[in-house]
Amino acid sequence: MKKMTKVLALGLSAAMVLGMAACSSSSSSSAAPETTAPTETEAAETGEATETESEAGGATEDTPLVVGYSNFNEKFSPFFSETAYDQDVYAMTQLGLLNSDRQGAIIYKGIEGETIAYNGTDYTYYGPADLEVTENEDGTVFYDFTLREDLVFSDGEPLTVDDIIFSMYVLSDPTYDGSSSLFSSPIQGMTEYRSGMQTLLSLLLAAGKDNTDFTNWDEATQTKFWEDYEAGAVTFVNEIKDYLVALGYNKEEDTWDVVMANWGYEVPADATELDIFNTMLEAYGGDLNSMISTETAGSAITDLFSEYESYTKGIATGEDVPNISGIQKIDDYHLRIVATEVDATMIYQLAVSIAPMHYYGDASLYDYDNNSFGFTKGDLSIVRSKTTQPMGAGPYKFVKYEDGVVSFEANDLYFKGAPKTKYVQFRESNDDDKLNGIANKMIDITDPSWSKDTAKAVAQQNSNGEISGDVITTSLVDNLGYGYIGINAENVSVGGESGSDASKNLRKAFATVFSVYRDAAINTYYGDAASVIQYPISNTSWAAPQPTDEGYQIAFSTDVEGNPIYTSDMSEEDKYAAALEAALGFFEAAGFTVEDGKVTAAPEGAKLDYTFMIPGDGTGNHPAFNIIADASEAFATIGVTLTIQDLTNSSDLWDALSAGTGEMWAAAWGASQDPDMYQIYFSGKFSDAKEGGSNYMYKIADEELDTLIMAARKSTDQNYRKAVYKECLDIIIDWACEVPTYQRQNAITFSTERVNLDTVTPDITTFYGWLNEIENIELN
Repeated sequence: MKKMTKVLALGLSAAMVLGMAACSSSSSSSAAPETTAPTETEAAETGEATETESEAGGATEDTPLVVGYSNFNEKFSPFFSETAYDQDVYAMTQLGLLNSDRQGAIIYKGIEGETIAYNGTDYTYYGPADLEVTENEDGTVFYDFTLREDLVFSDGEPLTVDDIIFSMYVLSDPTYDGSSSLFSSPIQGMTEYRSGMQTLLSLLLAAGKDNTDFTNWDEATQTKFWEDYEAGAVTFVNEIKDYLVALGYNKEEDTWDVVMANWGYEVPADATELDIFNTMLEAYGGDLNSMISTETAGSAITDLFSEYESYTKGIATGEDVPNISGIQKIDDYHLRIVATEVDATMIYQLAVSIAPMHYYGDASLYDYDNNSFGFTKGDLSIVRSKTTQPMGAGPYKFVKYEDGVVSFEANDLYFKGAPKTKYVQFRESNDDDKLNGIANKMIDITDPSWSKDTAKAVAQQNSNGEISGDVITTSLVDNLGYGYIGINAENVSVGGESGSDASKNLRKAFATVFSVYRDAAINTYYGDAASVIQYPISNTSWAAPQPTDEGYQIAFSTDVEGNPIYTSDMSEEDKYAAALEAALGFFEAAGFTVEDGKVTAAPEGAKLDYTFMIPGDGTGNHPAFNIIADASEAFATIGVTLTIQDLTNSSDLWDALSAGTGEMWAAAWGASQDPDMYQIYFSGKFSDAKEGGSNYMYKIADEELDTLIMAARKSTDQNYRKAVYKECLDIIIDWACEVPTYQRQNAITFSTERVNLDTVTPDITTFYGWLNEIENIELN
């Protein structure tokens, strides 16, 4: 079993809107503003083919482009969307302040366009603004934006700096509970603006059911809240049980201790739903939003409280600071953001959607000079009320969401010109229906889960037997993330000294053998849909070392003396034997007793048996399973036991890692556009800085690594940062806490028969997809 999670949040959305908003390989153009938006036609409402289309057998102006999607949550908001699919819906309607190229790099000159070569071809990228970044002698940084002066929203209203300021203030509000982290950026005055106010929800939870201080709310409000809370707890916990029963992990008659064990919690058999809910909340430190967004098997926090909106409002608890001093309006088309320090990741946080203030807010409440920004501070109810109906300056206008179909109509006022295809539909489809839909000419574009079986099914549809042919054309791009094998440095060490040479050599013994089995295992599981990687970083990143780079090396391919383990003429079996021999050398260097090709005794603080946790559903269904199975057999021949714990409940893995009890495991990391390593590898043990959020898994504590990570964060020079990150990656490999395993691919499939492929975005990449130039796509 796996705890359900909301797919992705605004971090991905920012990347989506970056590209979606304004990148193009052709010249931009702007339609003249109109006083009213074009009328929605019957075809946009129904999405049905016209009689002309049926008779001709081809596309007409009213034929919609149909895209197969997984299910939507109907949170189509640039502020509050939660899943990647919902984000695509709102991104169709939005314009992003900043855009990126095919490698994920920021475009600084969007107005006139910036030409950048990729894969031997020059592409020009356009956007709504230019950006100039100035690092000052006092350590502050100016981000100066110049906005195009001819931009309008789809309803004809002008787009100005006021709309950007409004959007930033929504994302910075003390009560904002969406997924953007703009408020965590070192913007001057941000901390002061957000302090002195808390949501009514957080205050009620902190006060407790028996509170008698009604300074900030009345007794009726408190009573109603706890009624909602207790009823919501029953709903929430029973949804988890129903989910587990539906999947066959539990039976309806099971007691709560049995049920919640499959969800990763230990509770008494006679626990009530409220007891269980409170136990889960305690595990999240009382953070109700985080718990419900992570643990839910159905309901969101907004579903649990009948008057949720009222609980999101801010209550002043301290000094009120009326503005963010670092968000500065120069005039209607110039904006300055002042940062208190250099932060390489901040530029991505500034890539906000420019939401229309007159639609998402209240224009009568906007007065920049008097610290009023389109809504009442601490009350985002007006913004939340538009969550299901997005509107902006993007290439399309949202029409409706009905019966699993999102309908769009072209925005004729789009600054790059009206889209070539007037109507678009995003249609909910399961994975089987996605491919069948293309073959049956019901779906034009979709994203099936890619595997050997999927590739075979696609190839069977094409007369040439390939994944791209006369029926289906496939585009494969690297996934924004990578698979890895992890080793806890404290639990797999010698004498409790995780950073000692002996401990590193112990882990290298395991890592060397794991590494040699990667090629065969990944090819068996993924085929051509994945490749083995040599450094713990996604291949999608500009910081990823390339084979042509100086110092590039196959992971764990040298012995304890630093000599190459393998030669070019070795067979696979020879490599396996060589890796095992090298492992014996590492064991011996770690203080183990090695006699006659066997490990016979462990030094103090180490052992001859370790456990590997892998979430393979109890059936070995995991890309790394064959790696570990082969390695376990190999270790057994030299006297070392590697026990494989194939988990039916993946929550057990995360619980073990959180508790610090895991020794070795397999999982995958998600990545972002910026390769900042703070979150995963920074230990925080050599400074006052907080440790990275995931460092508890590896327990790396390396002062040089910490110093390099912080140095890279304090620079915006990409060449410098890449060199520093290469040093970081070498240190991480030396600690042997992470074995990079695979980079898988994602697929986008197009109907060769229905889509004019000459109009589809060329050179699709992880950071620049077909949606980035949807305005150019035409049907055959």
